[in-house]
Amino acid sequence: MKVMLRYDLRRVDCPFCGIRAELVPWAEPGSRFTRDFEDQVAYLAQRCDQSTVAKTMRMSWSTVGDVVQRVVARVRTEDLLDDLVLIGIDELSYRRHHEYVTVVVDHVKQRVVWAAPGKNAATLDSFFDALGPARTAKLAGVTIDMSAAYTQAVTQRAPDAMIIYDRFHVQRLVQDALDEVRRSQMRVLEGDDRTAIKKTRFSLLKNYWNLSTVDVERLAKVQRANGPLFRAYLLKAVFAEILGRSDEFQVRHKLEEWISWARRSRLPPFKRVAATIRKHIEGIIAIVTTGLSNGRTEALNGKIRTITRRAFGFHHVSNLVGYIMLCCTGLSLDPVLKFAHPREL
Repeated sequence: MKVMLRYDLRRVDCPFCGIRAELVPWAEPGSRFTRDFEDQVAYLAQRCDQSTVAKTMRMSWSTVGDVVQRVVARVRTEDLLDDLVLIGIDELSYRRHHEYVTVVVDHVKQRVVWAAPGKNAATLDSFFDALGPARTAKLAGVTIDMSAAYTQAVTQRAPDAMIIYDRFHVQRLVQDALDEVRRSQMRVLEGDDRTAIKKTRFSLLKNYWNLSTVDVERLAKVQRANGPLFRAYLLKAVFAEILGRSDEFQVRHKLEEWISWARRSRLPPFKRVAATIRKHIEGIIAIVTTGLSNGRTEALNGKIRTITRRAFGFHHVSNLVGYIMLCCTGLSLDPVLKFAHPREL
């Protein structure tokens, strides 16, 4: 049943604030919709793509995003930045031409607590400005990838918080160095020596417990035909084994030995990685001592990517941030249009 509500809002022209309209109990200031209507739009937006919501509620596509932002601001009564102890920070590309949004996740409550466009130190500074010095001092740990901008911002704004680098990104440095050695060998070798290391990329990158019979045969050929590449493979395998340990003292000792080995390996890519690991060794050892990673942050980023694909992109990043706060902060909405059970009719 369609109900048309007509009401002439009283307006005043304030010499200081400009034109202001009367507040009414059924709608937000500046909104052309009732609160119940907006709540229903937000409920559907949590579960449907934006085009379906616009068509179902008979409104424009862009207006759905505006409604979502208003509902989130009205319904969210608690401050998400309160009681933060362990957080994760990561960036997400939401559009072509390097358009990014930075997302901050609460590891304890497993939800997004803050999001804003950009991925540099200035973006993260705005998060710490919103957090404030008192709440920043309560942070015990921050998980990040090995971004220099994020590392700089966390070090300057939260010096008492432990920086914990994501294990995936740390091991990725070593794997990239291994692949660089393989590609350099492919460029300089010819004949049988080149054939021996052909099609070995994924065999070299696999963990030893996941090797198939074919992978073992390929690695045996590499060991016989190419010493530098097999040395790089051993460096990669040993590094992964070190990060799999649980004792902090052993990890520190073994990392020092690995860095010395990489520097003496006569492999330029691993010399560069050794220097990077030496510079960030405390954050890498924290992986073992805390058991934390950016896995939960990456999982929520996957949900945000689904939201972006479901909407077929966003014209304004503010709408994306509104959807993130609607769908990834634990906000639960109920449908406004409820129907009676047949027994109640």
